[in-house]
Amino acid sequence: MRAAKRKHAPPDTIALLRLVRTEGVGPVTFRRLLERYGSAAAALDALPGITKAAIAEPAAAEREIERTTKLGGRLIFLGDADYPPLLAMLDDAPPCLSVQGDIGLLRARSVAIVGGRNASANGQRMAETLAIGLAEHVVVVSGLARGIDAAAHKGAMTTGKTVAAIASGLDVVYPPGHEDLQRRIAEAGAVVTEAPPGTEPQARHFPRRNRIIAGLSLGVVVVEAAPRSGSLITAGIAQDAGREIFAVPGSPLDPRSRGANDLLRQGAILTETAADVLANLPLQPGVSRQPALPLRPAVPAEIPAPDLSSARSSLLALMGPEPTAVDDLLRRCQFSASAVMAALLELELAGTVDALPGNRVVLSPNAES
Repeated sequence: MRAAKRKHAPPDTIALLRLVRTEGVGPVTFRRLLERYGSAAAALDALPGITKAAIAEPAAAEREIERTTKLGGRLIFLGDADYPPLLAMLDDAPPCLSVQGDIGLLRARSVAIVGGRNASANGQRMAETLAIGLAEHVVVVSGLARGIDAAAHKGAMTTGKTVAAIASGLDVVYPPGHEDLQRRIAEAGAVVTEAPPGTEPQARHFPRRNRIIAGLSLGVVVVEAAPRSGSLITAGIAQDAGREIFAVPGSPLDPRSRGANDLLRQGAILTETAADVLANLPLQPGVSRQPALPLRPAVPAEIPAPDLSSARSSLLALMGPEPTAVDDLLRRCQFSASAVMAALLELELAGTVDALPGNRVVLSPNAES
């Protein structure tokens, strides 16, 4: 019996995934490359001439797509019709998401509930109660962690839908013991990550996971969060993106409540019931920015090598260890906008400059002096 012929992914999908997985190409640089070159294929063709970053091989992209499909997942890229529009508003929106379950939930009106892993029994009960009430009207988003996150997911599934954003690959369950919970969410809701299959969660992955939680949601509810916790990072990202911030008050004697109480002092909406959230939930985020993708194909201007070299030197002289707005560099640099943007791309991909959200750049601390 002849073996079934293997189906290959479309070339544009392969090119996009190769660009996403190329060393040195982060979310902000990915967006800039597409803005300059108009397509992933064109950007990949340009990379060898301007950077020594390792380009992901087509076979590796094919394997990732195949492995994701076998897990019951699907890849969606920034600019796709299915990509969540609220998440796309972030300057550092993930270029690629792996999703198990109902992708449509990523585009639904959503509220995040986040809080500490070492939550009290009362805190977990509060998160579960809020999720039960909210899930009748909106999708509840959280991070699948122990404590508040788990309580929110479980509560939401009793009356509606929930989305879990995770810091690992779809096939790696974290924390241990949440295998059944993740499976149930994937079956009845959705599980989403920007990490490829096989990725073990590391400390640096969780802030990225947090921005997905914030980016998907119109508002973030904080229940029991210690100062400097990941939950406050999520709230900060959400606030910067124009999302509404809610906080459940807690006892001043409980250090697990200090983060939420601080948010209330800073103007977060005091939350005791789901009605408090729903009554203050905006129809749209309080920002005017529109997603930058899908992009119109661009024809990059040919910049003479001497001009690029001079632009790189000039830009490096203008930058320092503090973030600098690209608009400021354009005003203070005598080169054309196209030359400045091309030079910045080279510096970013070479690891000399880091691109930051808000159209800012900074000298990389890892760059050779």
